[in-house]
Amino acid sequence: MTSDRDRITLLIVDDHPVVRDGLRGMFATAPGFDVLGEAADGVEAVRLVGELDPDVVLMDLRMPGGGGVAAIAELSRTGARAKVLVLTTYDTDSDTLPAIEAGATGYLLKDAPRDELFTAVRAAAEGRTVLSPAVASRLVSRVRTPAGPGGEPLSAREREVLALVAKGTPNREIAAELFISEATVKTHLTHIYGKLGVKDRAAAVATAYDRGILG
Repeated sequence: MTSDRDRITLLIVDDHPVVRDGLRGMFATAPGFDVLGEAADGVEAVRLVGELDPDVVLMDLRMPGGGGVAAIAELSRTGARAKVLVLTTYDTDSDTLPAIEAGATGYLLKDAPRDELFTAVRAAAEGRTVLSPAVASRLVSRVRTPAGPGGEPLSAREREVLALVAKGTPNREIAAELFISEATVKTHLTHIYGKLGVKDRAAAVATAYDRGILG
Protein backbone atom coordinates (compact mmCIF):
# COMPACT_ATOMS: atom_id res chain seq x y z
CA MET A 1 0.00 0.00 0.00
CA THR A 2 1.31 3.46 -0.92
CA SER A 3 1.48 6.10 1.79
CA ASP A 4 0.60 9.73 1.05
CA ARG A 5 4.25 10.61 1.40
CA ASP A 6 5.18 8.20 -1.40
CA ARG A 7 2.50 9.44 -3.78
CA ILE A 8 3.59 11.46 -6.81
CA THR A 9 1.54 14.65 -7.17
CA LEU A 10 0.64 15.87 -10.65
CA LEU A 11 -0.61 18.92 -12.53
CA ILE A 12 -2.14 18.23 -15.97
CA VAL A 13 -1.75 21.00 -18.56
CA ASP A 14 -3.63 20.71 -21.87
CA ASP A 15 -6.05 22.96 -23.72
CA HIS A 16 -8.37 20.04 -24.55
CA PRO A 17 -10.76 19.09 -21.70
CA VAL A 18 -11.15 15.57 -23.12
CA VAL A 19 -7.39 15.01 -22.90
CA ARG A 20 -7.27 16.35 -19.34
CA ASP A 21 -10.21 14.14 -18.31
CA GLY A 22 -8.59 11.10 -19.92
CA LEU A 23 -5.27 11.65 -18.17
CA ARG A 24 -6.92 12.35 -14.82
CA GLY A 25 -8.96 9.14 -15.14
CA MET A 26 -5.89 7.14 -16.13
CA PHE A 27 -3.87 8.29 -13.12
CA ALA A 28 -6.86 7.85 -10.78
CA THR A 29 -6.84 4.11 -11.55
CA ALA A 30 -3.10 3.72 -10.93
CA PRO A 31 -1.66 3.45 -7.42
CA GLY A 32 0.83 6.03 -6.25
CA PHE A 33 -0.42 9.11 -8.12
CA ASP A 34 -2.45 12.11 -7.03
CA VAL A 35 -3.67 14.71 -9.57
CA LEU A 36 -3.74 18.06 -7.76
CA GLY A 37 -5.20 20.14 -10.56
CA GLU A 38 -5.52 21.00 -14.24
CA ALA A 39 -4.62 23.99 -16.43
CA ALA A 40 -5.73 24.90 -19.95
CA ASP A 41 -2.69 26.98 -20.91
CA GLY A 42 0.86 27.81 -19.91
CA VAL A 43 0.03 30.96 -17.96
CA GLU A 44 -2.47 29.12 -15.77
CA ALA A 45 0.03 26.28 -15.38
CA VAL A 46 2.71 28.60 -13.97
CA ARG A 47 0.18 30.06 -11.51
CA LEU A 48 -1.03 26.65 -10.34
CA VAL A 49 2.48 25.28 -9.92
CA GLY A 50 3.09 28.17 -7.53
CA GLU A 51 -0.09 27.36 -5.61
CA LEU A 52 -0.11 23.56 -5.64
CA ASP A 53 3.63 22.68 -5.77
CA PRO A 54 3.22 19.38 -7.69
CA ASP A 55 6.05 16.89 -8.13
CA VAL A 56 5.47 16.57 -11.88
CA VAL A 57 3.75 18.73 -14.51
CA LEU A 58 2.38 16.94 -17.60
CA MET A 59 2.72 19.75 -20.14
CA ASP A 60 1.22 20.07 -23.60
CA LEU A 61 3.19 22.43 -25.88
CA ARG A 62 0.81 24.00 -28.37
CA MET A 63 -1.92 25.85 -26.50
CA PRO A 64 -3.70 29.12 -27.23
CA GLY A 65 -3.33 31.63 -24.42
CA GLY A 66 0.19 30.55 -23.46
CA GLY A 67 2.33 27.79 -24.90
CA GLY A 68 4.22 25.09 -23.05
CA VAL A 69 7.77 26.14 -23.94
CA ALA A 70 7.27 29.63 -22.47
CA ALA A 71 5.73 28.10 -19.34
CA ILE A 72 8.63 25.66 -18.94
CA ALA A 73 11.12 28.51 -19.30
CA GLU A 74 9.24 30.56 -16.69
CA LEU A 75 9.15 27.64 -14.24
CA SER A 76 12.90 27.16 -14.71
CA ARG A 77 13.49 30.88 -14.21
CA THR A 78 11.52 30.97 -10.97
CA GLY A 79 13.21 27.82 -9.64
CA ALA A 80 10.02 25.76 -9.36
CA ARG A 81 10.54 22.35 -7.74
CA ALA A 82 8.21 20.59 -10.19
CA LYS A 83 9.67 18.47 -12.96
CA VAL A 84 8.08 19.03 -16.36
CA LEU A 85 7.24 16.06 -18.57
CA VAL A 86 6.12 17.21 -22.00
CA LEU A 87 3.24 15.17 -23.38
CA THR A 88 2.43 16.16 -26.94
CA THR A 89 1.31 15.00 -30.36
CA TYR A 90 4.36 16.54 -32.03
CA ASP A 91 7.92 15.23 -32.24
CA THR A 92 9.42 17.77 -34.64
CA ASP A 93 12.71 19.52 -33.93
CA SER A 94 10.92 22.85 -33.72
CA ASP A 95 8.94 21.57 -30.72
CA THR A 96 11.34 19.17 -29.05
CA LEU A 97 14.55 21.15 -28.82
CA PRO A 98 13.12 24.40 -27.37
CA ALA A 99 11.18 22.39 -24.76
CA ILE A 100 14.29 20.49 -23.67
CA GLU A 101 16.40 23.67 -23.74
CA ALA A 102 13.79 25.50 -21.66
CA GLY A 103 14.18 22.93 -18.90
CA ALA A 104 11.79 20.04 -19.55
CA THR A 105 12.83 16.84 -17.77
CA GLY A 106 11.30 14.60 -20.40
CA TYR A 107 9.34 14.40 -23.62
CA LEU A 108 6.72 11.79 -24.49
CA LEU A 109 4.22 11.51 -27.32
CA LYS A 110 0.52 11.25 -26.51
CA ASP A 111 0.29 7.83 -28.15
CA ALA A 112 2.66 6.36 -25.54
CA PRO A 113 1.24 3.25 -23.78
CA ARG A 114 -0.13 3.96 -20.31
CA ASP A 115 2.55 1.87 -18.57
CA GLU A 116 5.23 3.85 -20.39
CA LEU A 117 3.55 7.07 -19.23
CA PHE A 118 3.41 5.91 -15.60
CA THR A 119 7.07 4.88 -15.73
CA ALA A 120 8.00 8.22 -17.28
CA VAL A 121 6.19 10.19 -14.57
CA ARG A 122 7.93 8.20 -11.83
CA ALA A 123 11.30 8.77 -13.51
CA ALA A 124 10.60 12.49 -13.96
CA ALA A 125 9.66 12.79 -10.28
CA GLU A 126 13.11 11.42 -9.46
CA GLY A 127 14.72 13.97 -11.79
CA ARG A 128 15.66 11.46 -14.47
CA THR A 129 15.41 12.42 -18.14
CA VAL A 130 12.73 10.60 -20.10
CA LEU A 131 12.54 10.73 -23.89
CA SER A 132 10.36 8.75 -26.27
CA PRO A 133 12.49 6.75 -28.74
CA ALA A 134 11.50 9.01 -31.66
CA VAL A 135 12.48 12.14 -29.76
CA ALA A 136 15.69 10.60 -28.42
CA SER A 137 16.89 9.67 -31.90
CA ARG A 138 16.20 13.21 -33.14
CA LEU A 139 18.13 14.76 -30.27
CA VAL A 140 21.08 12.40 -30.66
CA SER A 141 21.38 13.09 -34.38
CA ARG A 142 21.06 16.84 -33.74
CA VAL A 143 23.83 16.73 -31.12
CA ARG A 144 26.09 14.71 -33.40
CA THR A 145 25.51 16.98 -36.38
CA PRO A 146 24.67 20.41 -35.00
CA ALA A 147 23.45 22.95 -37.50
CA GLY A 148 26.58 24.84 -38.37
CA PRO A 149 26.61 28.32 -39.86
CA GLY A 150 23.96 28.26 -42.54
CA GLY A 151 23.55 24.52 -42.05
CA GLU A 152 19.79 24.67 -41.62
CA PRO A 153 17.76 27.21 -43.59
CA LEU A 154 15.32 29.53 -41.87
CA SER A 155 11.65 28.80 -42.48
CA ALA A 156 9.48 31.39 -44.24
CA ARG A 157 7.94 32.43 -40.92
CA GLU A 158 11.36 32.71 -39.27
CA ARG A 159 12.49 35.01 -42.09
CA GLU A 160 9.37 37.13 -41.56
CA VAL A 161 10.14 37.43 -37.85
CA LEU A 162 13.77 38.26 -38.52
CA ALA A 163 12.87 40.93 -41.08
CA LEU A 164 10.68 42.64 -38.47
CA VAL A 165 13.41 42.33 -35.85
CA ALA A 166 15.78 44.03 -38.30
CA LYS A 167 13.37 46.98 -38.39
CA GLY A 168 13.56 47.25 -34.60
CA THR A 169 10.05 45.89 -34.08
CA PRO A 170 9.37 44.70 -30.47
CA ASN A 171 8.10 41.15 -29.90
CA ARG A 172 4.61 42.38 -28.97
CA GLU A 173 4.24 44.22 -32.29
CA ILE A 174 5.72 41.31 -34.26
CA ALA A 175 3.09 39.06 -32.67
CA ALA A 176 0.28 41.46 -33.62
CA GLU A 177 1.52 41.87 -37.19
CA LEU A 178 1.90 38.13 -37.83
CA PHE A 179 -1.24 37.15 -35.84
CA ILE A 180 0.69 34.87 -33.48
CA SER A 181 1.31 34.97 -29.73
CA GLU A 182 4.26 36.72 -28.17
CA ALA A 183 5.43 33.36 -26.82
CA THR A 184 5.49 32.01 -30.39
CA VAL A 185 7.60 34.98 -31.48
CA LYS A 186 10.11 34.12 -28.73
CA THR A 187 10.12 30.49 -29.84
CA HIS A 188 10.82 31.53 -33.43
CA LEU A 189 13.68 33.72 -32.19
CA THR A 190 15.13 30.78 -30.25
CA HIS A 191 15.11 28.72 -33.46
CA ILE A 192 16.63 31.59 -35.46
CA TYR A 193 19.45 32.04 -32.94
CA GLY A 194 20.16 28.30 -33.01
CA LYS A 195 20.23 28.09 -36.79
CA LEU A 196 22.43 31.16 -37.17
CA GLY A 197 24.70 30.26 -34.26
CA VAL A 198 24.11 33.53 -32.42
CA LYS A 199 22.84 34.56 -28.99
CA ASP A 200 20.91 37.78 -29.45
CA ARG A 201 18.81 39.90 -31.82
CA ALA A 202 21.60 42.19 -32.97
CA ALA A 203 23.90 39.29 -33.87
CA ALA A 204 21.03 37.51 -35.65
CA VAL A 205 20.32 40.55 -37.83
CA ALA A 206 24.00 41.16 -38.59
CA THR A 207 24.57 37.49 -39.48
CA ALA A 208 21.44 37.41 -41.65
CA TYR A 209 22.59 40.43 -43.65
CA ASP A 210 26.08 38.93 -43.92
CA ARG A 211 24.68 35.67 -45.35
CA GLY A 212 22.21 37.37 -47.66
CA ILE A 213 19.17 36.07 -45.77
CA LEU A 214 18.07 39.68 -45.36
CA GLY A 215 18.51 41.90 -48.41
